[in-house]
Amino acid sequence: MDLQHFAKQIRYYTLKELNHLGFGHYGGSLSLVETLAVLYGAEMNASPAKRTDPDRDYFVLSKGHAGPALYATLFLKGYFDEDFLYSLNQNGTNLPSHPDCNKTPGVDMTTGSLGQGISAATGIAKGNKILGKSNYTFAVVGDGELNEGQCWEAFQFAAHHQLDHLVVLIDDNKKQLDGYTSEISEPFDFVEKMTAFGFNSWRIPGNDIEAIQAAIQKAKSLSGKPVAIVLDTIKGYGVPYVAEMKDNHHIRPNAQGVQALKDAVTTLGHELGLGGNE
Repeated sequence: MDLQHFAKQIRYYTLKELNHLGFGHYGGSLSLVETLAVLYGAEMNASPAKRTDPDRDYFVLSKGHAGPALYATLFLKGYFDEDFLYSLNQNGTNLPSHPDCNKTPGVDMTTGSLGQGISAATGIAKGNKILGKSNYTFAVVGDGELNEGQCWEAFQFAAHHQLDHLVVLIDDNKKQLDGYTSEISEPFDFVEKMTAFGFNSWRIPGNDIEAIQAAIQKAKSLSGKPVAIVLDTIKGYGVPYVAEMKDNHHIRPNAQGVQALKDAVTTLGHELGLGGNE
């Protein structure tokens, strides 16, 4: 699979579903697109045919507000059709703001309140280890989410139990709901912290597909410890209107913003050979 093309598709449909709703978590969804492209396009043993296969790889989106990017990815992988995608956050939807494994095909774990998803992912990895399975659990956490003490309890548990088939991807996009992470609660160096907690850990350019794929392959080659890959990302990456906005966590665009977001879809559509489809 052409992962650059796949990432562009994910970004296109993430924008389309959010534009259809008229508001939402643009920034944190867009910073994660390349990671999702690598995981679902190349590195995860997961597909609609394996939805309930206990030997599949598991994915937990602990930063659940990035659900729109995950939904776009699942649509492109064939878990549901395009009309389903545009039910995002509508009354009675099966695509709620944060992923729900009881509602959305392809979602392995419900993640609502931030901090809880990584505990669930750790439990999945521990359960699979007890069963002697070799499948992987991939979990994405946000940098702002790591304000939560529960995350660090989960990390300590994972390291103690040598969950070397748990790969944690930290979306370090430098912002959270209320502003810059460094101003709200200085995170210091995530690599140093995760290493101190007993993980194999390193930092990579988090919107670089080749770097992400190489890092995940490296993670799979290691044993004895869980892995933490710190993704040095840009919130809103790939859409200048969003990336350059200071407060881009949850956006309710004004008329100018609506047009800018429509223009971004049009540009991506042309690049994908879809014409001016918005």
